[in-house]
Amino acid sequence: MIHHTRRLLSLSTAVLVASSSLAFAEPSAELIAAAKAEGKLTTIALPHSWCGYGDVIAGFKAKYGLEINELNPDAGSGDEIEAIKANKGNTGDQAPDVIDVGLSFGPSAKAEGLIQPYKVSTWDSIPAEAKDADGYWYGDYYGVMSFLVNKDLVKESPKDWADLLKPEFANMVALSGDPRTGNQPIVAVFAAGLSAAGGDIAKAGEAGLNFFKELNEKGNFVPVTGKAAPFAQGTTPIIAAWDYNALSWGDSLKGNPPFEVIVPSSGVVAGVYVQAISAFAPHPNAAKLWMEYLYSDEGQLGWLKGYCHPIRFNDLAANGKIPKELLDKLPPAEGYAKAIFPTLDEQATFKKTITEGWDKVVGAAVQ
Repeated sequence: MIHHTRRLLSLSTAVLVASSSLAFAEPSAELIAAAKAEGKLTTIALPHSWCGYGDVIAGFKAKYGLEINELNPDAGSGDEIEAIKANKGNTGDQAPDVIDVGLSFGPSAKAEGLIQPYKVSTWDSIPAEAKDADGYWYGDYYGVMSFLVNKDLVKESPKDWADLLKPEFANMVALSGDPRTGNQPIVAVFAAGLSAAGGDIAKAGEAGLNFFKELNEKGNFVPVTGKAAPFAQGTTPIIAAWDYNALSWGDSLKGNPPFEVIVPSSGVVAGVYVQAISAFAPHPNAAKLWMEYLYSDEGQLGWLKGYCHPIRFNDLAANGKIPKELLDKLPPAEGYAKAIFPTLDEQATFKKTITEGWDKVVGAAVQ
């Protein structure tokens, strides 16, 4: 159990002492053979534009020749957990083998008996604060909450959360999904509240709800799921999203429209996501091989190409394995310097406040 997630990493600046020798380990021939015998892996909630997953999935297929059955790419973390619950006795194509969820969902899924333990070959190079000691879940990557801004429609980009309330941003501000179920929009509401509450974490959940209530009442909030297509169409000119998603969505539009990604000057919240294998995985060996690939140097650099800081970032950096061109594409380091990593207890508190209070306080159904 993590109690000090905020100490997880000082991002690009700290170097963790890790067992780099294990980073070269390959999955066993027995595991590869068992996975190939199963022939398939079922994933869920992995949009190809998220964290470079399109290329990561292609890399795994090319290396091992397994079929990947991709369920509901736009699902949120809560939907992934529900998919495991709903398919406990199902070995068909609707049962996910693996999940990629917000940090707080790892311990809760373990407590509910929904995931199974597995320690990858590079286990020792994953920071202790970012994994379950028994191997039930493990951090995969992290980023910070930011604003993706359509520069065709927004001449002066917002620099902080409070700016979003300005009249010039009428009908412009969107979240990346439903804040009643999705980890990314929940953290965005929390980050806005953290800014509004002057950095008081205990008050940030309630303050975030009140912030979005005001944003909605002013007519600035757009209750549409923000991503690349509505952003390009001008429906959601400002989207609060993880920096890696914002950069990926912007890049995918190839300059039409031009975009900017802003890390706000306050309320800078970092988020760690975690991997886990379903306790009811129809293809458990394929799931383990997938984890081996994700936590190999190749898999970790695949996430970095998608603008995510992989969890083994400092281990890779310490061993000179990160190409300079990848480092140069990351957002300025100073934006990250202010980031806080909420502890699991803090996350559980604000998640409950926001998911349970959204309908009552804000009352805007995000579609």
